[in-house]
Amino acid sequence: MSFFFAAMKRDLLLAFRYRNDIVNPLAFFLMVAVLFPLGVSPEAKFLAQVAPGVIWVAALLASLLSVDSIFRTDFDDGSLEQMLVSPQPLVLLVLAKVFSHWLISGFCLALMSPLLAMMLFLPSQGLFALVISLLLGTPTLSLIGAIGAGLTVGLRKGGILISLLVLPLYIPVLIFGAGTVQAGTMGMPIGGYLALLSAVLVVCMMLAPFAIVAALKISVRG
Repeated sequence: MSFFFAAMKRDLLLAFRYRNDIVNPLAFFLMVAVLFPLGVSPEAKFLAQVAPGVIWVAALLASLLSVDSIFRTDFDDGSLEQMLVSPQPLVLLVLAKVFSHWLISGFCLALMSPLLAMMLFLPSQGLFALVISLLLGTPTLSLIGAIGAGLTVGLRKGGILISLLVLPLYIPVLIFGAGTVQAGTMGMPIGGYLALLSAVLVVCMMLAPFAIVAALKISVRG
């Protein structure tokens, strides 16, 4: 576990050194909330109805915007190859990097989401459902996105290819996440939606690290 926390600390320090990786997803998340009413309708009732879907789509795209950077820096400076031949468990290293990415993207998006909810006139009873659904759903987005990032890390322009690879896998998380917020807004029970999001997260935590390791080995050695 000391190796896990050391790897996570290293990635967080690198992220704060290159602050664009933190600011860009948050700025994109905020711009969606600002531009959507201008492009569609500023009517409060309409915005309240579509707010759950808009916020979740914005969070999904913002997470996808930063997922390419999970392994890119390590690949460019050659440290990724050293990690692959290290005697340390590669699965733990991958989990540390994914968790670091979630802290600087998904977790920050969840903390920022109440601001967007107020801008889109989301009813106050849906705020808890929004935050908790993002806290459960965004780690899944990071895990799935890391698989695509591992497969395309050796390509010069892999960002578009990552989108094609992982967007279909993001759809269940988007459906359950937006459904959670919609149910919370209407005063309905959200336990079922949260259970589904938790189940998807647990499955991804068990399987995704091994898929990421295999993807990295294919890209770097293959």
